[in-house]
Amino acid sequence: MPAAKKTGKKPRDIQPFSDIVRLAIPNKGRIAAPIIDLVEKSGLHLAEAGEQRRLITKTLDPHVEILFARPVDIPEYVATGAADLGITGHDMVIERGSDVEELLDLQSGRAKLVLAVHEDSAITHVKQLAGLKVATEFPTITRAYFKRQKVNVEVVLVGGACEAAPHLGIADAIIDLSSSGTTLKTNRLRVIDDVLVTSTYLIANRESLRSKKEKIDEIHLALESVIRARGQCYLMMNVRREALDTVKRVLPGLSGPTVMDVASSEGLVAVHAVVNEERVYMLISQLKRAGAKDILVMAIQRMIR
Repeated sequence: MPAAKKTGKKPRDIQPFSDIVRLAIPNKGRIAAPIIDLVEKSGLHLAEAGEQRRLITKTLDPHVEILFARPVDIPEYVATGAADLGITGHDMVIERGSDVEELLDLQSGRAKLVLAVHEDSAITHVKQLAGLKVATEFPTITRAYFKRQKVNVEVVLVGGACEAAPHLGIADAIIDLSSSGTTLKTNRLRVIDDVLVTSTYLIANRESLRSKKEKIDEIHLALESVIRARGQCYLMMNVRREALDTVKRVLPGLSGPTVMDVASSEGLVAVHAVVNEERVYMLISQLKRAGAKDILVMAIQRMIR
């Protein structure tokens, strides 16, 4: 990853406090809402919510505060130390060329940067774009991509609605983000190559990783525990001891079920297991047939290994 430019300056009015870890998160965009939800579920509840929140917002942890910023600016804020941590897209880190540490893939906001042309275009391969125009919001990534391909193109920088460029005659192709492909199809665009796979990452300032390691590790673990819990649920049930082996064969738990004695004259044991929530529908019937009863299904907010 290319190193960030050393300017010696930090963004105005957001100088960090030495004993506080500042986490920069998007103030808007497709990944903003999921990130705020993740931060809340991790236990870093924002002291202010809604449209009236400030640029810098406190959390319930007096040693952690939130900086709201444009996703594209977050890598540089973290690289310069204006923020100790940040959450933004991997594509933004690469585009800015910021010298940061990518700590954790948050497994959300997954998308691809793709090279696409109008569906009626005769272009089917990147080499055919030599000497033509390519519109994008990602000039750094685009130039690096065509350099690897050894193809000279004219990069046209656009600030939005990139998919309209071929229709307006602004460019012969685009490089743009696509998550489902629906927008491309709606605008009659055809992908001819994948440029970059991206998702949302927790990134860190390299010096902060040393000087504020304990608190950063705490935040890292909190966010990771929420991610681990996604798609999982907790099953609790009572089982007659003689049916325990049959029930255990049904359960696909992460590390096998936990079995505990129950103060009962019926010879029951309590069985607990973490399972994928997509399997719960079928599992309930299978467990009933295997001899389980009093089955409870509970959501998991955080899971730490």
